[in-house]
Amino acid sequence: MTAPSEFKSIGTLLIANRGEIACRVMRTAKELGIKTVAVHSAIDRQARHVREADIAIDLGGAKPADSYLLGDKIIAAAQASGAQAIHPGYGFLSENAAFARAVEAAGLLFLGPPASAMDAMASKSAAKALMELAAVPLVPGYHGEAQDLETFRAASSVIGYPVLLKAAAGGGGKGMKVVETEAQLSEALESAQREAQSAFGDSRMLVEKYVLQPRHVEIQVFADQHGHCLYLHERDCSIQRRHQKVVEEAPAPGLSPELRRAMGEAAVKAAQAIGYVGAGTVEFLLDARGQFFFMEMNTRLQVEHPVTEAITGLDLVAWQIRVARGEPLPITQAQVPLMGHAIEVRLYAEDTEQDFMPASGTLHLYQEPAAGPGRRVDSGIVEGDSVSPFYDPMLAKLIAWGETREEARLRLLAMLEETAVGGFKTNLGFLKRVLAHPAFAAAELDTGFIPRHQAQLLPPVSELPSEFWQLAGEAMVQSEVARIRSDDPHSPWSNNGGWRSVTAQQVSLHLSCQGQRQWLRLQREGGESSYQLKGERIYHQHRDKLTSHSALRRGDALFIEWAGELREVRRVDPIAEVEASHSHQGGLTAPMNGSIVRILVEVGQAVEAGAALVVLEAMKMEHSIRAPQAGIVKALYCGEGELVSEGTALVELEEQPA
Repeated sequence: MTAPSEFKSIGTLLIANRGEIACRVMRTAKELGIKTVAVHSAIDRQARHVREADIAIDLGGAKPADSYLLGDKIIAAAQASGAQAIHPGYGFLSENAAFARAVEAAGLLFLGPPASAMDAMASKSAAKALMELAAVPLVPGYHGEAQDLETFRAASSVIGYPVLLKAAAGGGGKGMKVVETEAQLSEALESAQREAQSAFGDSRMLVEKYVLQPRHVEIQVFADQHGHCLYLHERDCSIQRRHQKVVEEAPAPGLSPELRRAMGEAAVKAAQAIGYVGAGTVEFLLDARGQFFFMEMNTRLQVEHPVTEAITGLDLVAWQIRVARGEPLPITQAQVPLMGHAIEVRLYAEDTEQDFMPASGTLHLYQEPAAGPGRRVDSGIVEGDSVSPFYDPMLAKLIAWGETREEARLRLLAMLEETAVGGFKTNLGFLKRVLAHPAFAAAELDTGFIPRHQAQLLPPVSELPSEFWQLAGEAMVQSEVARIRSDDPHSPWSNNGGWRSVTAQQVSLHLSCQGQRQWLRLQREGGESSYQLKGERIYHQHRDKLTSHSALRRGDALFIEWAGELREVRRVDPIAEVEASHSHQGGLTAPMNGSIVRILVEVGQAVEAGAALVVLEAMKMEHSIRAPQAGIVKALYCGEGELVSEGTALVELEEQPA
C-alpha cells in the first residue's frame, strides 16, 4: 500500500455499535480529545452508550435489521454530526465490505481494514481458499458457492460425520451448528441459514470436519498504511459454549517460544497477503501435537482484545485511530512487550440450567467489582437498564491481570465474588465454577472443557435446604423493617413501597426462589434473632461460629448469596398462584422475550414428543419450542413475525384420544 502523503484529522468519531464496545471506544476517544457520536435504536434511547456520548442520533427500529444494520442511516448520521470517521466495533457492520466502501465513498474514514481485505477474509469460504493457495494447513471441508441441501449432504458424506456448519459471513457462534448424523442435516442447515441471514444479512454456509478436543488459539495482528505488520502475541479462547467464547486468556498457556513465533509469523503472512490494515485476528485450531490449522480471520477488533492490552500495555483502539489517520505503528516486532498473564470472562444474561438460553428483562440489581491494580471491567449497562432480546446477551467483561496465570486467576475469582446481578438469570455462578475448577487451574484447556466437566460446572438444580429459607426469611423481614426507616431519608431502605414493619415475636411468610416455594414461621426469643442484617450483609451467630451472606434488597425482591450463587427471593400469594395455574393448562409458553420466526404446525395436527412446533429468535439465536409429549395441537396463540414476552402462551396441546 502507498503511504499517505499527510496525516488525516479525526476530531469527531461516530461509533456504529452499542453496549460495552461502544462505551469502550468512547473512553479512548475522549482520552485523545476526540468528540464521540452514538447511534441507537428506538429501544436503546436510554442506553449507557447513548448517555456517555457527546452526540446521540436515533436510527429508529428495534431489531438490528431496522437499526444498527442500516449502513446508509449510519453514514447520514456521521455526516449530520460532523464526524470524520466511523468505528464499527464488532458484530453488526464491522466486517461488511460494502459498508466500508460506502463509508470511504462518503469521504469518511473507516476504522477497519480496506474493503478489499474484508472481501478476501469476510467470507470464510474465500479465506480458506486463499489460505489453501498459501499452503496454510486447513481443516477438511467444503467452502464452495453451491448452497443447496444435496451439495452439503454430499460434502458431509465425504468429510465424515460429525460436521460443523458455519456461516460464511460471520462469527460469534451465530449460524453455527454441529451435525452428528445425516438425518439432522436438513433441519440444521435451514436453521443455520436463517440465523446467518438475521445476524449478518448473508445466509451462505460452509461445512467442515468437526475436530474433537482442539484448542482455539488466535493471533492478534496489527498493520499500518506503510506496509508494516506485526503480531501482539496470542490468546487462548478454548472455553466455549454454543461455539462462542466465554473465557479468554493471554498468552496461551503451554506454548513454546518456537510455536508462538511460528503461529505469529503465519498470521502476519496471512495479513500481508491481502494488504491488511488495522487490527485483525487470525484464528487457529491447535491440536495436542502442536500442529495448527487455519480457521478464519476476523477483520475487526475482537471482544477479547483487553487481555492483549493487559499483557502488552497497549491501547488497541488508540492504535486503530492512529493507523486510520495515517500514522505508522509506533514499535517493531522485537519491541512488542509481553508482561505477565491476563484472563477475561464474559458475563452473559443467560440461563445456564437451560442450555445457556439467553435471558432478558430489567436489571434490578447490578454491582461491579471494585477498581484496583490488575482489575478491569468493560460494560455497557447500569442498574435499572432493560436488556433487550434483540441483541447479543453479553452484559460485561471482567479482566484480571497478574504477574503469573495463577495470580490473574485468583484476582478474577475475587472480582466475580464482588459482582452482583439480579433481575434475570446470568452465567455469573458458572464463571466462578469454571475459574475455580482444578482442570482450569492446571490449564488443561480445549474446546471440550465445558461438556467434559459438566457435572461440576453445571450441577443439577437441587432443593434449597431449610438453612437457606431461614436465612432468606430473616433477611426479608429485617430488610422490610429497614426499608421504612424514617431517621435516614438517604438510606436505600427508606422507601415504604407497600411493606409494613414487622416486630412480632412470631412471623409467618410464603417465599419463592428458583421455582421453589416455602412457608416459614420465624420465631423470636424475647424479640431477638440470631440473624442480624447490617447494610447489605446478613450475619448468623450459631454457637461460637459467625457466618455472613450478601443480602441486597431491590424493590420487592431480595437477592441472597447462597452456595456461590445470588438467589432472587420474593414473597408470594399462594391463592393467586393456584388461580393462575388453572389457565393455559397443557400450553407451551415463550421461555424468553423474542420474535416468532416460524410456526411449524397447525391447529388439529398430531405431533410426536420432541417435535419442533415454533421457532423463536432471541439474542440473534434461534430456539425451537418442542412438544414435551405426543398430542394434538389444540390452539396457536402466536403468528410469524410477532414479538412475544417471556411467559406468553404460544401453543396449546391436548392428549391424543385413545
